[in-house]
Amino acid sequence: MKSSQTRRKRKAPAHSAGSSKTTGRPRDARIDTEVITAVIRALQRGGYDAVTIDGIAKNVGRARSSLYRRWPSKCHLVAYAVVGELGENPAADTGTLRGDLLSAVTTLWRAFRGPLEHALAGLVADMAQDAALASSIRREVMVPRRRSMREAIERARARGEARDDMDVKLLLDMLTGPFYFRTLFGHASMSLKDTAQIVDYIVRLLKPHDHTGR
Repeated sequence: MKSSQTRRKRKAPAHSAGSSKTTGRPRDARIDTEVITAVIRALQRGGYDAVTIDGIAKNVGRARSSLYRRWPSKCHLVAYAVVGELGENPAADTGTLRGDLLSAVTTLWRAFRGPLEHALAGLVADMAQDAALASSIRREVMVPRRRSMREAIERARARGEARDDMDVKLLLDMLTGPFYFRTLFGHASMSLKDTAQIVDYIVRLLKPHDHTGR
């Protein structure tokens, strides 16, 4: 079982994606972490339908009201848990484009080897049927992560390390798509070596043209 390994790595997002804004008493990070664990387990067990505020509150031994103060709806709760697995700002500023992008996609590799591996298919299917869930996941999970990777490319451009004539949206799809595709269809595994190779392809595409002549 991978549960102990993933529990050690799992932590609540620094900014509560999908949660309601609260004032007064500080949030209890321990509760947030317990809730993330419970939501991911419920997704693994039965997909989006298996996640209920009542069920999660009972699982973590908390009052429903304490969850509703943090997350106004089930959609917000699921989005928050997925951010907790994937991270909301994955592209660390390492000083190089390759380092930044490798940092970003390694979070996908780790998450899809852990609890999200078996939860992803059910979550995607539920998103196709539930517009509110799909909107929440896009807004709270995809947008901040893609923004982080876009900023990594912008930093590289400022350093003269990347071209400025490439479609960044398409590049980000090319960078992250293989992880989702292989996880959903299961036709091939994804190793750390594969992860680095994907990044190297993108870095090669972004490499500035040599204008020195021959």
